[in-house]
Amino acid sequence: MPDFIALMRDVLDKGRSVRFQVWGTSMTPFIRDGDVITVAPVSAERDIGLGEVVAYLQPLPTGQWLVVHRVVGRRGSSFHIRADYALGVYCLPPVRPEHILGRVVRIERGGKDIRFGLGPERCVIAVLSRGGLLLPLLRHASPF
Repeated sequence: MPDFIALMRDVLDKGRSVRFQVWGTSMTPFIRDGDVITVAPVSAERDIGLGEVVAYLQPLPTGQWLVVHRVVGRRGSSFHIRADYALGVYCLPPVRPEHILGRVVRIERGGKDIRFGLGPERCVIAVLSRGGLLLPLLRHASPF
C-alpha cells in the first residue's frame, strides 16, 4: 500500500486523476466492493464541501491507510468524515486537510457509471449519516 499511496499522491500533485478498484463495504450502497472509482485532485481545503466523498490518509501507528469516506461536517480546518455504512452517530477522528488526497468524482460498477451519491443529494446523505439515520433509512427502504 505505501507504494500505491506514493504513486497516487504524485499523480494527484500533477493535477491528474487516479482510477482504481476499491474493496470493502464501508461505503455501501453508494460505493460497493469491487467498484472502480476516480479520484481527482483538490486545489484547496475550501474545495471540499459537505457530502463530498474523499480519499484520505488515516494515520496509524504502523504507517498510513488509504480510506474513502464521506465528509459529514467541519470544525475549524478539520473535516468530520464517516462511512456511509455506519451505525450510530460515531465519526472517525477529525481529518486534517493535508491528509486528504482528493475527491471521488466517478464511480463505475460493471462498466456503467453510478451517479447517485456524488451529485447534489450528497448533502442530504451527509446530514442523514451525521445524525446516524442513513443506514436505518437505507435498510428500511430496500435490501442491499
